[in-house]
Amino acid sequence: MSRQASSTDKAHKGFKPKTLAVSLTIPFVDQTQLIDLMRLAEATAGGGQLHLYRVVNDTAEAFGVRQVEFSEGVSAREADNLKAWLVQFTLSERESNPEKVEERRADNKVNAQGAPGCAVGEGGSASGDKPELSGFEKVLGRVDRWLGGSEKA
Repeated sequence: MSRQASSTDKAHKGFKPKTLAVSLTIPFVDQTQLIDLMRLAEATAGGGQLHLYRVVNDTAEAFGVRQVEFSEGVSAREADNLKAWLVQFTLSERESNPEKVEERRADNKVNAQGAPGCAVGEGGSASGDKPELSGFEKVLGRVDRWLGGSEKA
């Protein structure tokens, strides 16, 4: 996947939100429409997040877009020969169908890794207890301590 070889595999990075680029003309005499548009673009919901809007438009329907929010800025410039503002902005899709499907998809559960024996804190003896040794193991333990210099014979 490093694109260093001749492999044709591609990494799927998920579905990105669709965007709708909007360009429109608002006559100077309809200044309230421009003011209302700016209020819509700057509106926030609880928590300071941008407000979601339902969109009803043939292009949006063809894209399968139902809910949008304003993205990037709203720009307006004067077109003197038309006596109007040329307004442009972008709407980004929110809560799309692929997004909902991805949220509903079950997460891949990770199996707990383990090794033979008991996990820490499970079964076995308490941390301060020593396991029961056989007679031969006790003799070997004394010899080990004597050789190591921790016990006199």
